Amino acid sequence: MTHKTPSFNVAENGGGSYRLLAILRWVMVIIFVSFGMQKFTLQSAQGIAQFISNSPFISWLSIFGLRGEAYFLGAVEFAIAALLVAGAFSPLLSAVGSLMGAVTFAITWSFFFTTPGVVKWSISTDPMAWNLTGEFLFKDIVLLCVCAVLFLASLPQSLVRSRTV
Repeated sequence: MTHKTPSFNVAENGGGSYRLLAILRWVMVIIFVSFGMQKFTLQSAQGIAQFISNSPFISWLSIFGLRGEAYFLGAVEFAIAALLVAGAFSPLLSAVGSLMGAVTFAITWSFFFTTPGVVKWSISTDPMAWNLTGEFLFKDIVLLCVCAVLFLASLPQSLVRSRTV
């Protein structure tokens, strides 16, 4: 009896609609590179400070100071972009990069709830209203889902039974 080790998958090597997931990878690469570049500007560092300081997940970044916390996040975003690029050739790196991307967007999505003044909860006529910052953050749920799809598509088929190649 032979034991077959489950192999990870790369969308670029797949067939049919699975192959089209490669488009999502390259869009996410562009997004992570552009977000990462922005973190190296003073304006971006100042803009994300309110989110970082109120986050139960990354408030510890304040030990690096205003610019340092932005630089750290920018470097992480560049690393995710690099992993996604390498993931076009290495299924394991595809899984790691997309999982890191999903975690990144899960954290930024949490800012919607942890940043004071973004959402106004009420039991009156409008039970949940958000401002422009909330609208800006709300899109991260879609980006989180894109990374989750890329992650699941990278996993061995034996782990994700519903996928067909």
